[in-house]
Amino acid sequence: MPEMMTGKRAIMEMLKAEGVDYIFGNPGTSEGPLIDMLGDYPEFKYILALQEAVAMGMGEAYARAKGRASFVSLHVDNGLANGITLILDAYRTGTPMVVSSCNYDARKVAEGLTDLAAMVRPVTKWAIELSLAEQIPSVMRRAFNEANSHPKGPVYVGFTSNALEASADMNIIPSGRVHDAYGPNLDGIDEAASLLLSARNPLMIVGDRVSDDGANKDAVELAELLGLPVRQSRGAEVSFPTNHPQYMGSHSLRVAAHRELLEDVDLVLTVGMDTFEELFYWGDVVLKPTTKLIHIDPVPGSVGRSEPTDVGIVAHCVLALQELIRSVKRGITSQHEETIKARKAAVIQEAAANRRTFEDSVAGKWNSTPMNPARMMYEVANALPPNAMVVDDSISHRAAMRHYFQGANRGDILGVRGGSIGGGIGATMGLQCANPDRPVFGVIGDGSAMMAVQGLWTAANDNIPCVFVICNNGMYRILKTNYNVYQKDILKEDEPAGSNLLYSEFPTPFDLAATARSMGVTGERITDPGEIAPAVKRAVASGKPALLDIVIDGSM
Repeated sequence: MPEMMTGKRAIMEMLKAEGVDYIFGNPGTSEGPLIDMLGDYPEFKYILALQEAVAMGMGEAYARAKGRASFVSLHVDNGLANGITLILDAYRTGTPMVVSSCNYDARKVAEGLTDLAAMVRPVTKWAIELSLAEQIPSVMRRAFNEANSHPKGPVYVGFTSNALEASADMNIIPSGRVHDAYGPNLDGIDEAASLLLSARNPLMIVGDRVSDDGANKDAVELAELLGLPVRQSRGAEVSFPTNHPQYMGSHSLRVAAHRELLEDVDLVLTVGMDTFEELFYWGDVVLKPTTKLIHIDPVPGSVGRSEPTDVGIVAHCVLALQELIRSVKRGITSQHEETIKARKAAVIQEAAANRRTFEDSVAGKWNSTPMNPARMMYEVANALPPNAMVVDDSISHRAAMRHYFQGANRGDILGVRGGSIGGGIGATMGLQCANPDRPVFGVIGDGSAMMAVQGLWTAANDNIPCVFVICNNGMYRILKTNYNVYQKDILKEDEPAGSNLLYSEFPTPFDLAATARSMGVTGERITDPGEIAPAVKRAVASGKPALLDIVIDGSM
């Protein structure tokens, strides 16, 4: 039965009906009506951020950890604009979120009322602004439905102040669960199976949507069935166990060796990803004309978009991989079995050799000063409690980080994904909020940390007991890394000619430990590898937020 209530109360009632427990917010005066309602709704935990990227980072990580939409409250147009960078990342990577902000009274339109929905429409699945109180329940219901339905992504709902303060009859009914997993075309599956069985040197690359769809075990089964080497694109989620003997590491076209790798394969199977999505232009077609491409992805329009595709299958990753496994099993002959057995043995041997090669490459600098990044990652990884969860925002040190931090299951490592920098501090807190019974560590570059360093205050204010581990190389190393690719591989120049902005250490390096202490978070500055394990133990034992500022070598 409908009940008479104000718009602001209807929002709170709809959030309660949707099962929201956290509100991640950076409010302003226009959000005052919602803040005023919090006293009547103790079931909501409002996490106050001092900067929009922190609120968005928390909401993004929380949603990915829970597998359902989070709720983020920003401020009118200015705050919403600050949050757009991470809204865009959530849109590109399919993170379900409902983002809101409150506008001024709709009757002030002559003064230049901002069209909030228009601001964010290009970076959301759906965006709308309400000026009537009675619109709120149905729109909130649709917002959560849109965010949680394939392809998942952020939704925006704006509220004018008159919609918040007016009263109307409201039906508080939550969105229902949408069972939207859709199966593949079976002719396409059989064609893909035939190509895989006839391939001499195939490669499987998995993306985040394998993990998002819960298809990790199916990816492992297919890889083992065919003896496939497996790489991960971007590496934000754990879409394949990193400790599996057939796992070869991440794949990035920015790495010359990874581009050369594609020259040797005769078939590439990409699953749950945007195939060969990259910042730099490596040509209209990346693969050789003789190399076959099979692309499986749940997002309509993704398949075949960037690379000529021999078999494209739009389907939920679990259902597609399960059907592909069945089809492959039907087609395997004794001759195939011999080929697969030999290939699997070679892949396992190569994967082990690659790990040894990496370790040999850093052995000469293992005891160097400043600390070698690989040594830092080794010491931190070995010091973690067994049930720890890790946010990877290590930026330019991700290769070393992913070598030493192992993720067997989805959620063991949650990478900050997308194009913006600055999500790591918020993501670490969001993952901790979603997993209060597990220790959470954020491995974060110093540049990324400084972009949202206000988040340390939030950790202290709400006693979010995560541990921030800072890779403090004293420079903007990600720019240096990418600019090296630009000069050497795009411009074909041997010697760097970049400015000091890119190639010099900061004349005033960050002291993140001191910054943390100024905001109420325990901060330790570490220069000796032997200090890392005791510091990790102290941080976990404190039950409070802590920051370990580890000084490392930033040289290339």
